[in-house]
Amino acid sequence: MKNNHLSWDEYFMSVANLSSLRSKDPRTKVGSCIVNARNHIVGVGYNGFPVGISDEDFPWEREGDFLDTKYPYVVHAEQNAILNAHISIEGCRIYTSSFPCHECAKYIIQAGIKEVIYMRENGSDENSKAASKRMFHAAGIGYRKMEALEITVRRTEGLNL
Repeated sequence: MKNNHLSWDEYFMSVANLSSLRSKDPRTKVGSCIVNARNHIVGVGYNGFPVGISDEDFPWEREGDFLDTKYPYVVHAEQNAILNAHISIEGCRIYTSSFPCHECAKYIIQAGIKEVIYMRENGSDENSKAASKRMFHAAGIGYRKMEALEITVRRTEGLNL
């Protein structure tokens, strides 16, 4: 935090991280925030099941029979942010708490997003990460990793936070 205020990158990554806290996934919480050239938020999302599907009726498991895991059912944070956007997101940038998988990379490219800013890389699937980077390079989409955020919000006398 510079000069006692958040930079735009810090602010939007904070929104992405805050959105991740809505996820009911017990192990992986990811949030995303899409921003236009005027620094207006145009979409946010987090990983979870599609609208109308109960979190209690579907599995959150990571291992086992495919249909008994979360993988065929979960909508990723990047996908939800794109679907939740209320205006065109062509030329926007996306802040996401985790580097996009190859499936999300396809959505990002198709939506016309031009830059990806992420906090961490998931080490679980190197091939997926490599495919994402390969597609981003081919589509001319920039991506960069942000350093960890260390933001403390304090109550100040006379200031309601």
